[in-house]
Amino acid sequence: MDSSFQRDDLDNQILTALMQDARTPFAELAKRFNVSAGTIHVRVEKMKQAGIITGAQITVNPKALGYDVCCFIGINLKSAGDYPAAIAKLNALEEVVEAYYTTGNYSVFVKVMCQSIDGLQHVLINRIQSIDEIQSTETLISLQNPIVRAVKP
Repeated sequence: MDSSFQRDDLDNQILTALMQDARTPFAELAKRFNVSAGTIHVRVEKMKQAGIITGAQITVNPKALGYDVCCFIGINLKSAGDYPAAIAKLNALEEVVEAYYTTGNYSVFVKVMCQSIDGLQHVLINRIQSIDEIQSTETLISLQNPIVRAVKP
């Protein structure tokens, strides 16, 4: 990872375009930005080496896959030393789609996706709250997600 890399306007334009559609051909970007396809390729590779671009992915609609319940669970651990083991166990749960080590009221904050409230109840009681390193949890059910965006380059 190259921490000395300095982005310029072209890099930011390339990032913005690829964030909108990661499958955009380099030749199309080259025409759009009036540079060669080789320039686009070199810029993208440098941003990969700098750790700015870490991959490309397809975004799916969880509701279209039957995941109707999104919730956030604040987790208090029994002790700070329990963090690595708790994260490893949470990582093994496919319903846990994001996890954050936080300051404030909780040690860990996780995002959980389930197909139903019954499914959430099962995951919460039988899988998350049964993790030995977890002292307590607080669950917040998401009613909607009106803002979804990536950071701007």
